[in-house]
Amino acid sequence: MSLPRTFDVRPVGVRTAPTRRLVQLLAGLALYGFSMSLQVRATLGLDPWDVLHDALSRRTGLTFGTITAITGAAVLLLWFPLRQRPGIGTVCNVLVIAVTVDAGLALLTTPDNLVGRILFLVGGVVLNGVASAAYIGARLGPGPRDGLMTGINARTGWSIRLVRTTIEVTVLLTGWLLGGTVGIGTVVYAVAIGPLVQAFLPLLAWRARPETGAHAVDVP
Repeated sequence: MSLPRTFDVRPVGVRTAPTRRLVQLLAGLALYGFSMSLQVRATLGLDPWDVLHDALSRRTGLTFGTITAITGAAVLLLWFPLRQRPGIGTVCNVLVIAVTVDAGLALLTTPDNLVGRILFLVGGVVLNGVASAAYIGARLGPGPRDGLMTGINARTGWSIRLVRTTIEVTVLLTGWLLGGTVGIGTVVYAVAIGPLVQAFLPLLAWRARPETGAHAVDVP
């Protein structure tokens, strides 16, 4: 996922319209989980993290949502040496997405024809972009994987682009080697998700008040 150059991913104090931001966070995360289920049912290829989730789900017999929660918790453990601070959005990210992706998978079946599968894929990717902008824009704490990216960036000085690419290529290769679903959908997601989030984020991002002293993340 690519973030705009000047968007601040650090949490804003909950005093700023807390109820509406919490609703936006939860709605965004629920939509994110549903968008994942659409991409899974399309069977045309998944984003890097979901390739890994798919592979682990197949190998362990655990549900897709359970695997996303376990990997999210595992990634959170990597935050400690990076001195990252989770927010309420971080915890909700792990729990809400796990529940809603399994609910979506229970409701949806793979379409019988290619056109239907393409519609599932495109719809899933677009909704994923909207959902990502909604939960990131609420600024109540980054998800585990986003926090890992920004934490490594802060501790090493490496660019966001380099850190994100390194993480996702590693995750993708691991998932593919374990038998996860890689295909044209993987490419579509990689190409489309950055522009989609960048398009929707200005519409959904809560801005920091001057007294909060928040700092923008510079994305080269």
